[in-house]
Amino acid sequence: MEVYQKSIPQIIQEYQTYREGLKQQEVQRRLERDGLNEIEQGESASTLQLFIESFKDPMVIVLLIVALVQLFLGEVVESVIIFAVLIINSILSVVQTKKAEDSLNSLRNLSAPAAKVIRDGKTVTIPAKEVVVGDIVVLEAGDYVPADGRLLDTGSLQIEEGMLTGESVPTQKNPDQLVQEVPLGDRTNMVFSGTLVTYGRGEFVVTATGNDTEMGKVADLIHSAGAKQTPLQRKLEDFSKKLGVFILLLSVLIFGIQAVRILFGESQAVQTQLLDAFMFAVAVAVAAIPEALQSIVTIVLSVGTSKMAKKHAIIRKLPAVETLGSTSIICTDKTGTLTQNKMTIVDYFLPNGQTGDFNDQPETWSFDEKRLMQIAVLANDSSINEDGHSIGDPTEVAMVAYSNKMNQPYEDVRKTYPRLGELPFDSDRKLMSTVHNLDGESVLLTKGGPDIVFGRSSKILINGQVEDFTDEHLKALQEQNERFSDRALRVLAFAYKPIAEGQEVTFEDENDLVFVGLMAMIDPPREEVYSAIQEAEAAGIKTVMITGDHKTTARAIARDLNIYKEGDMALTGQELDALSDEELHKDLEKISVYARVSPENKIRIVDAWQKKGKVSAMTGDGVNDAPALKQADIGIAMGSGTDVAKDSAAMVLTDDNFVSIVSAVSVGRNVYNNIKKAIAYLFSGNLGAVIAIIAALLLNWVSPFTALQLLFINLVNDSVPAIALGMEPSEPNIMKQSPRDPNEGIFAGGTLSSVVFRGALIGIAVIISQAIGLQYSADMSIAMAFTTLILARTLQVFPARSNSQTAVQAGFFANKYVIYAFIFCMGLYAMTMVPAIRPIFNIPAEFGLTQWGIAAGLALASVIIMEIGKLVLPSKEG
Repeated sequence: MEVYQKSIPQIIQEYQTYREGLKQQEVQRRLERDGLNEIEQGESASTLQLFIESFKDPMVIVLLIVALVQLFLGEVVESVIIFAVLIINSILSVVQTKKAEDSLNSLRNLSAPAAKVIRDGKTVTIPAKEVVVGDIVVLEAGDYVPADGRLLDTGSLQIEEGMLTGESVPTQKNPDQLVQEVPLGDRTNMVFSGTLVTYGRGEFVVTATGNDTEMGKVADLIHSAGAKQTPLQRKLEDFSKKLGVFILLLSVLIFGIQAVRILFGESQAVQTQLLDAFMFAVAVAVAAIPEALQSIVTIVLSVGTSKMAKKHAIIRKLPAVETLGSTSIICTDKTGTLTQNKMTIVDYFLPNGQTGDFNDQPETWSFDEKRLMQIAVLANDSSINEDGHSIGDPTEVAMVAYSNKMNQPYEDVRKTYPRLGELPFDSDRKLMSTVHNLDGESVLLTKGGPDIVFGRSSKILINGQVEDFTDEHLKALQEQNERFSDRALRVLAFAYKPIAEGQEVTFEDENDLVFVGLMAMIDPPREEVYSAIQEAEAAGIKTVMITGDHKTTARAIARDLNIYKEGDMALTGQELDALSDEELHKDLEKISVYARVSPENKIRIVDAWQKKGKVSAMTGDGVNDAPALKQADIGIAMGSGTDVAKDSAAMVLTDDNFVSIVSAVSVGRNVYNNIKKAIAYLFSGNLGAVIAIIAALLLNWVSPFTALQLLFINLVNDSVPAIALGMEPSEPNIMKQSPRDPNEGIFAGGTLSSVVFRGALIGIAVIISQAIGLQYSADMSIAMAFTTLILARTLQVFPARSNSQTAVQAGFFANKYVIYAFIFCMGLYAMTMVPAIRPIFNIPAEFGLTQWGIAAGLALASVIIMEIGKLVLPSKEG
């Protein structure tokens, strides 16, 4: 039996406490037994551990081996460059990881700083961390609840629990025992750590502290929820492993072939030749590894974050930009994301059958309409500041806002008819009444739950006349209340009663009322969300609503937004718990609404979609959302939400708007396409270099490049064009395509064939250039091969902009950054021709305009053929 299902005497006995509170000696014993009322922080990896972890990548290991060997052989410049690049990448990785590990710290900060407890019969204020199980805690409006507990006594107690339950309005608390099993949001006789008292007072006995609280359980879920790698991260990691192994094997094979030739040859300088052969093999490793790949991907992702920031989406974890592009499921919260997070009057009903909306000319209102609005505004404790911020219960705020909207400023009404007395709302009566003098008549104005007001009414107002309240009237009102409820509207009833002037009113006076009418309200959907959901659907993205609200309300909003369709299912958290994994897997694609869900439910939903191979995005703003935000492929927190949610998420929406998610998906898709273009550009150039090196080996030529030349091209020259490709504008139909398959390889969609084709052309151009250079000398062949390679790889940035369109078709000046990158690289190459720098790059003094012209012509020819190939051979855009 759960705590909320037990009676107060049972709780007092079980937790060995007293209404006068615990004695200090007993408090000390329990502190030693249970520890402080704090959420324990899990151990996190040290900065050194994270730094070392970053060197486990296979390609990084290969580069480390190369750098160490070159250092041993005295090639200091090359080895220092490699070490510098690897260390910079590692530092960036550590900084990014450290920034992402703040969730549990934020949870700890949510704890109440102080608590009022009864100890030894006296009410004392103590640090909240010293609260123990069995303590009697006193709550008042404005207090944070310091621990979980069972209520003993309440007085109109209302608590904001949205951070835990997702409920959009404060929960009315009641100490009565609950017999049936109910979800967290319906445990009205319980209070939970970290929630806020918004109204009334209460006392409770502490039943759980620290990690045993519901907040502590969320912390455990955050700690255990696995942070997912993005599809691109998974692919790059997998590809790195395969490429690293391939490069090592290739280098060993090349060295082995040359070693056999040397050992079985007739040359006397065996040692020197073996060293040259080894350096040849090292050159292959350096040529094949795209050293700047990780940095370039990071920079392109950063460009994406800047674009997303302009669309109200702040990226906390860079890879999330790319993940958005392959998102196929968006699990979204309702309140504030799909809706306006503002209760709004949308309908009313008068006993004469009048319904719909007030007109905005108060002077034309009937007596019935005037009286209904008077009660709504006067029997009301809420207000709206000059800056537009509201104070009070959201349902009451909705009424005063509605009066303002109808051109009847609520403040004017209150000044005209000041409050003379009141009977405050409480959860037992479910009524609130105030006394006013309305046009010379002293009246009691009452609002409350429809069934309560129906039962207290003996008269009814119809067209300005007071009549007897009959069974026919009751039946009509109940039917109307049902119609409002079927639309998931929250309904309040309004009545009044003439009283004697100066009469002191009591709760007994809230009988024999004159019924006036009903008002219905809802937190309405944002107008722009309708088209955003339609756009997401066109892009092959399914929207699923996951909310802490009631099932009827959630389903009605979802149906209105076209999230919930004919044949779909809506489940509560309890109904979800009753499903086996097999049943959930079978019905998953039909379930479009989840209501009254727990943190565990949210993780299970996200996990179920992931098991189906779908990339899932999850939105949320409360502490209860944090574990699922971390579990999801991309967690999206609301800017107005808790720090815990933001720290667990990969992206934060500054405007809390679903529309911004869809806009961010569009940017994400384009970023992924651009990353593929940058990767294809890098690998085409590297493939060309490897082809030229292997050809030189087979033809028994000198190695066409030095390690420093290759490092200069890979790290310096190629980086800028690759980054420029990350600035490519998006395709016009990018949101008309289905989501990318997360298992699709990096080189899918025609990218591999494009890489091979462009790489082969670059390789052939270099081979021809080296062959011509060998007619002069070995040094000249290296200079011509280097020049051809760097010019061909730089010019390749133009065909790399698209696999299906030529640079002219795509708009030659559509991406101005490509033009700037080309000019920059030509300037870099010109620097290598400076007489003082030529020896560093093995360019002999004899290398002149003729040799440069041949190399440039071969490079240009290879690029022209790349573009002609797009016109001749059909290609699928990658």
